[in-house]
Amino acid sequence: MRRVRYEVTGGPEVLFVEEASVPEPGPGELLVRNEAVGVTLPAVRKVREAAEPGPLGGEVAGVVAAVGEGVTGFSVGDRVTGLCFSHAYAELALVHEAMASRIPDRATAVDAVALVRSGLVARGAYEAGRPRPGDSVMVTAAASAVGTLALQYAGAGGASRVVAAVGSAEKAEFVRALGADEVVLYGDESWGEPVDVVLDGVGGELLGPAVRALAPGGRLVAFSSGGGTVDAYELLVRGASVIGFQMAAIARGEPELYARWRDELWDLHRDGALRPRVCAEIPLAEAARAHELVESRRNTGKVVLVP
Repeated sequence: MRRVRYEVTGGPEVLFVEEASVPEPGPGELLVRNEAVGVTLPAVRKVREAAEPGPLGGEVAGVVAAVGEGVTGFSVGDRVTGLCFSHAYAELALVHEAMASRIPDRATAVDAVALVRSGLVARGAYEAGRPRPGDSVMVTAAASAVGTLALQYAGAGGASRVVAAVGSAEKAEFVRALGADEVVLYGDESWGEPVDVVLDGVGGELLGPAVRALAPGGRLVAFSSGGGTVDAYELLVRGASVIGFQMAAIARGEPELYARWRDELWDLHRDGALRPRVCAEIPLAEAARAHELVESRRNTGKVVLVP
């Protein structure tokens, strides 16, 4: 089978395609023949910043080709999506049964990788901000796969004002079509009237202006892998707080909640209330092009690799 790997850290150009043996599913594992693989900013950052090269994990969707010992919830031929913690950028990938879920008949594999992980992160980050009816909400990286769904959650949750923060004016109409009442650019001197909740998917140097965008008593939810430093004095003068959110903690510690949120995602998708956006479907062999698109922040919505 073909898979994408890297042997030295660097930009998208270090990715290459190789022939590899088909992995054998171990106890509790599914072997999935991939039809779609999601590309995420954390994966892109890993290639450039990791201490040493490692497998590229991520979200996959396809058909179960084999099952390991002890698997009871899935059979060969089932259509599934889930997280692969080893080599996701491949024609076949291993997914633990606990991290897999069925794809409804009405949905495609591309729908699944655009909706499930990004939708769970968006939902979790939104809930972590403790939104109250009538609160105003800002979403940074609003044109990203997670950001597009977070905007929709904020609108559906009764926010009085939904503000999208993006890196370029070209993305303004795109995020307005998803429900943003206002759009601000990262480089703007002012981000407008303060908001009650900021959902920050960027981190780094953007944390400063994101905190300054908070109203008194506001909450910033940091869910990006970009890190960054928050000025405690800025929090003090606003009586504001910063909340860290990681979806993995929910998946490991609250599996029932994780499953319920996942089912609700598909219900909202079925009803047309949650519309994931796919920016590009790119062949697996061109993974470097997919990474370049995400790293340059030119994507509007999800970037998907198609083996």
